[in-house]
Amino acid sequence: MPIAVYVLGLSIFAQGTSELMLAGLLPELASDLHVSIPRAGLLISAFALGMLVGAPVLAVATLTWSRRTALLVFLGVFALTHVAGALTSSYAVLLATRIAGAFVYAGFWSVAAVTVVNLVPATSRARAMSVVTGGLTIATIVGLPLGTVLGQHLGWQSAFWTVAGLCVLAMSGVLATVPADRLDPASAPRLADELRGLRNARLWLAFATTALVTATILVVFSYLAPLLTRTTGLPDGAVPAVLALYGLGSFIGITIGGRFADALPFHTLFISITGLILLSAVLALAAGDPAAAITVTALLGGFGFAANPALNARVFGLAGDAPTLATATNFSAFNVGITAGPWLGGLAIDAGAGYPALGWIAVATGALALVTVVVAAYLPVSSPAPVDRGATGRNRRAG
Repeated sequence: MPIAVYVLGLSIFAQGTSELMLAGLLPELASDLHVSIPRAGLLISAFALGMLVGAPVLAVATLTWSRRTALLVFLGVFALTHVAGALTSSYAVLLATRIAGAFVYAGFWSVAAVTVVNLVPATSRARAMSVVTGGLTIATIVGLPLGTVLGQHLGWQSAFWTVAGLCVLAMSGVLATVPADRLDPASAPRLADELRGLRNARLWLAFATTALVTATILVVFSYLAPLLTRTTGLPDGAVPAVLALYGLGSFIGITIGGRFADALPFHTLFISITGLILLSAVLALAAGDPAAAITVTALLGGFGFAANPALNARVFGLAGDAPTLATATNFSAFNVGITAGPWLGGLAIDAGAGYPALGWIAVATGALALVTVVVAAYLPVSSPAPVDRGATGRNRRAG
């Protein structure tokens, strides 16, 4: 695996720490900014909204840029938004910086994915992307609990300063390892080709699966800190350790998923989504039991992230020779789920349903995701693709 793939994974760790850390900082943010926890949770949705828009817009805007240049610009802007966020005491300003930072973070994801696709053989794309996405799981194991500890002891602003510093370090790694490609205008990606590639209906079904799986994960994850303290009854000091277990489960899950996603995308998705549904139901029924809640939290990370390489592999396989916009749209789909999950959870909490109700919402979105996988597995395939002897028990194409 090229060293640049690992550097991109570390860059995702730097930015992913910011994406995830608010889940452990909601009580501190709500108190300091004088807003409710559900309203503080909207900072997570705002970040997802910025990514939702940023992925396709920046993918198109930087289509003919050197990929290394684009990656460096995105990292630099992301760092600056966190400096601005650390210096403000205004909820509105913080909301704006979250959207702006997420906008360029989405651009980084899109360009990093296309960079990886061009650095490794087609048969290793999902595995390489699992390395890059693994940066997000390391952010869950290390960055999220570290951000929570910093927020609890030094103020949430300290977590923002830390992210800005990590991004500067990531820039030096990108500069040293990512090839300084200079695209020949004659062979540069063309927007018309990219748009033509999006006409594939199977791609849109894959995007729907991505959005629903992500919503299933985020509806619970976004409110884990208050769930663990207010319903499970754990002390505040125990939350970082439980979140680290979630991250450890995520790392194991994405590692296992990355090994099988290239050859068996449907099989991988079926197992991971079914696991999410069952675990969410257990959490809804046993959130007040510390042992059950902690165990389920760790397993949710594992089954949730096991799906990620397969979600990416399906899109890579369907996008053909015009992957940039399809990949960007898939990242937008991830962020539809990231936006919808906290929003649905906030509605339930505001309505007085209680934190265990989050598990039942996850059961519903997970069931819808499973339906999209089964439908996709039985759809006829118009072009050759790797065979998947997966979820349905019949020979089906991976596209």
